[in-house]
Amino acid sequence: MGNQIDLCREYIRTHYGDAAAQQAVVFEDEGISGGNLNRPDFKKMMTAAKDRKFKAIVVYRLDRISRNISDFSSLIEELGWLGIDFVSIRESFDTSSPLGRAMMYIASVFSQLERETIAERIRDNMHELTKTGRWLGGTTPTGYASESVKSITVDGKTKKACKLKLLPDEAEIIYKIFDLYEQYDSLTMTETELLRQGIKTKTGVLSPGFPSSLFCRILST
Repeated sequence: MGNQIDLCREYIRTHYGDAAAQQAVVFEDEGISGGNLNRPDFKKMMTAAKDRKFKAIVVYRLDRISRNISDFSSLIEELGWLGIDFVSIRESFDTSSPLGRAMMYIASVFSQLERETIAERIRDNMHELTKTGRWLGGTTPTGYASESVKSITVDGKTKKACKLKLLPDEAEIIYKIFDLYEQYDSLTMTETELLRQGIKTKTGVLSPGFPSSLFCRILST
């Protein structure tokens, strides 16, 4: 991330001068997906844009600011209305020219396509793995423990895998949850009753949303 900021500053220095590069403000939502615009620093940036506090937004590449074509289109339209240029140095696009704007829209379409394709591939892969009863990792749901097993592949290689193993001592909690849900036909009321009875997760915490998350994880395994 630091290298990307340096490259952006260098671009600003080359095209806008040393003073602009030194005064450039960094808006960085590290660790937050670019799938939507509901990001703290992005909101700060747009507030500053509406106050006309800068003349251009410079990003390393398009997907650093948005991976959604609808959001991106609205953003470029708003920046154009504010008279603020948008520059992506990785793709060499600049909205100050008609051709730059057209090419940027095309690139944003492929950026969204790439994001959705990767997400679909991950979902399909997880579904296929769960069909074999394999545990995909992470904190095991209440009532279960992760058990290491060996599997033989087609080419004769032995690979390790994990499956969920039912824990009898915790199984009673699962049975109670399903019984309560059958009784109330409501996750909210089931959760309320569990909290009232002081039933906790395997970590010993009374956790709101516990029944619904447990249902989802059990049904996905």
